[in-house]
Amino acid sequence: MEYRALRVIISGGGTGGHIFPAVSIARKLVEVNPATEILFVGAEGKMEMEKVPREGFRIVGLPITGLQRQLTVRNIINDMGVPFRYAGSILRARKIISDFRPDIAVGVGGYASAPLLMAATRMKVPALIQEQNGFAGLTNKMLGGRVQKICVAYEGMERFFPADKIVMSGNPIRPEIHPYGEAEREEGLKFYRFTPGRKHLLIVGGSLGSGTLNNAMKAWIEAGCPGGEDTEILWQCGKYYKKGIDAFMEGRELPGVKHSDFISRMDLAYAMADVVVSRSGASSVSEICAAHKAAVFVPSPNVAEDHQTHNAMALVRKDAALLVKDSEAVEKLLPTALELAADSGRTALLGRNAGLLALPDAALTIVDEIYRILG
Repeated sequence: MEYRALRVIISGGGTGGHIFPAVSIARKLVEVNPATEILFVGAEGKMEMEKVPREGFRIVGLPITGLQRQLTVRNIINDMGVPFRYAGSILRARKIISDFRPDIAVGVGGYASAPLLMAATRMKVPALIQEQNGFAGLTNKMLGGRVQKICVAYEGMERFFPADKIVMSGNPIRPEIHPYGEAEREEGLKFYRFTPGRKHLLIVGGSLGSGTLNNAMKAWIEAGCPGGEDTEILWQCGKYYKKGIDAFMEGRELPGVKHSDFISRMDLAYAMADVVVSRSGASSVSEICAAHKAAVFVPSPNVAEDHQTHNAMALVRKDAALLVKDSEAVEKLLPTALELAADSGRTALLGRNAGLLALPDAALTIVDEIYRILG
């Protein structure tokens, strides 16, 4: 395929699960042709407005916000203004498109995708969307009939989109995430100062952290760490919870438990782990599959359409992961993860089956679809 230079608008964000795939697509577009120009469009005040420039890409913002489902006075006031902000975002999106003159618009979900892709398709700009989850988000469902192609990561998405537009691409992930050998495992153990020969858990709460995963760890530590005599744990508690976890761990000497708000080398964290404990956001699931790791998922109940449960069950049904309900995590999560880590045959089986579901070339697949659309 000939990769000519393009002008591409990529829109979406709000969470890392939208931003990381968007940046991966942008990087691949520039990789196949360094003369390609990329413009990101995000939502003002959302994390993409900080994270995307750090990755070296230009971004402009729209004044869009989403509807808040919880009934509070503040949320009701916010929701009353949503239609006006959406209309304003459409007008600003049209101006951005007119000024940048893109060859194609790419949407990855999130607040900004709806007005940008709506304006682009009305202006006859070719468009593609990428749906990360096993249950399609509202924005992408709304846009599915208007775009040329829909790149997905799970089977059965014709429930939400026209079947003839669907392309099974997988979710773009960081290139450093891949199956790891023994040398990389040893490097990970050394980097995190863990002991070879023991079992190792990686608990990933995300950048802000997960209260449920943290509470499960705290309850297990308060109970005396039952079943963990031969296990060491790398625990990402998240930025939001770091101060409280620091206070909780003060005076508790547990050399086999290392906690931090942020993990700088996720590749080495995956490499050293026998079992990964995680929420089941789309990017996390895709990375765990790409790393061929056994996992225990705890789907967040606080997401639209319960899509994290759908994501996790896609692996559970293929005997590629275990699931512990959020409401049962404090009682069951650590015992489940420790029992799994102790069973090397079971961890190997889950890891192999997870690897069979990996689509490591997702970013290139999406880029190729962009070029096919443009002919």
